[in-house]
Amino acid sequence: MAAHPDLAFDPWDPAFVADPYPAYAELRARGRVLYYEPSDQWLVPHHADVSALLRDRRLGRSYQHRFSHEDFGRTPPPPEHEPFHVLNDHGMLDLEPPDHTRIRRLVSKAFTPRTVERLGPYVHGLANELVSALVEAGGGDLLAEVAEPLPVAVIAEMLGIPEPDRAQLRPWSADICGMYELSPSEETAAKAVRASVEFSEYLRELIAARRKEPGEDLISGLIAAHDEGDRLTEQEMISTAVLLLNAGHEATVNATVNGWWALFRNPDQLAALRADHSLIPSAVEELMRYDTPLQLFERWVLDEIEIDGTTIPRGAEIAMLFGSANHDPEVFSAPERLDLTRRDNPHISFSAGIHYCIGAPLARIELAASMAALLERAPALALAGEPERKPGFVIRGLRGLSVEIP
Repeated sequence: MAAHPDLAFDPWDPAFVADPYPAYAELRARGRVLYYEPSDQWLVPHHADVSALLRDRRLGRSYQHRFSHEDFGRTPPPPEHEPFHVLNDHGMLDLEPPDHTRIRRLVSKAFTPRTVERLGPYVHGLANELVSALVEAGGGDLLAEVAEPLPVAVIAEMLGIPEPDRAQLRPWSADICGMYELSPSEETAAKAVRASVEFSEYLRELIAARRKEPGEDLISGLIAAHDEGDRLTEQEMISTAVLLLNAGHEATVNATVNGWWALFRNPDQLAALRADHSLIPSAVEELMRYDTPLQLFERWVLDEIEIDGTTIPRGAEIAMLFGSANHDPEVFSAPERLDLTRRDNPHISFSAGIHYCIGAPLARIELAASMAALLERAPALALAGEPERKPGFVIRGLRGLSVEIP
């Protein structure tokens, strides 16, 4: 096993987290797959490999559809973490076929392009309201005032969560998502378990209410969705709702603030965007590529694979580095340059294969709506202070983004 103890890759080092891209360039130069002992993972930094492995059925988000923990050489999670794993393991993100295929097919019946399109006016109206309030205040924290409330409200509206209940969604989501970092602490796990229990209980009651009185919302749609007599179980509905909320706003919140922070650091690109709002669609794609909200995605090796002459055994874990793949010069010309006019942009920020993000069309609408509202209503928006990065590496974001409107 070829370990590389001198790698610049260090997901627990704040300096690395602040700017991992130079270390990624070093990883790509070192090879196509590198073993990283601290996390016991095989790092895959190249775009072509990440893209191919996301579609490779010899890898899985889970192994439990084929192996027990013991058979796979892994330690079962502690019993006290069970509420988190019950919630997580029944969602599409951590399931493999045939369960993944069945659930995604049923969810797609409720989460249609038409449903997303119908939300367009609501998303744009809300983005304008939030930005207007920011303008009136002369500035503030772009994360707390615009980036966060927009996708949380949209997914809550979509799910049919009453307005008075929405304040607790973001804290629940943040606590659950703490478990997706590398080697989460016991404190992080305890918070995730508590949030899993509370969120599940809340949704169980909401589902019961919608069974009695169905509405036009996604929860009602999930209850009604059936295929040849097949329906979602209550746990699958709960796990789907939580996944849609977590994935449906974590990425959008972080893409928004990472994106504006990148624009402030590249004033020529911001000026070009201000001069030509028709650049918004390509700007959204380029900002998601340039500073990727989800940096690493894990897969289990279900059947031995070989990458560039290196055999990776069954039971190993692969860490696909999305941030590195999105900066691969083999695919992107001048990848370190922010270029809002970039046309050829096959970034993998929404993943690929059977786990391609089901909410990608909605995320694009939200990102474009908040960007348009800020460009139109706050054309002189300026940075009011250096932001602080969140300590996590996997989910990449800022603690806040302080702005002023002169």
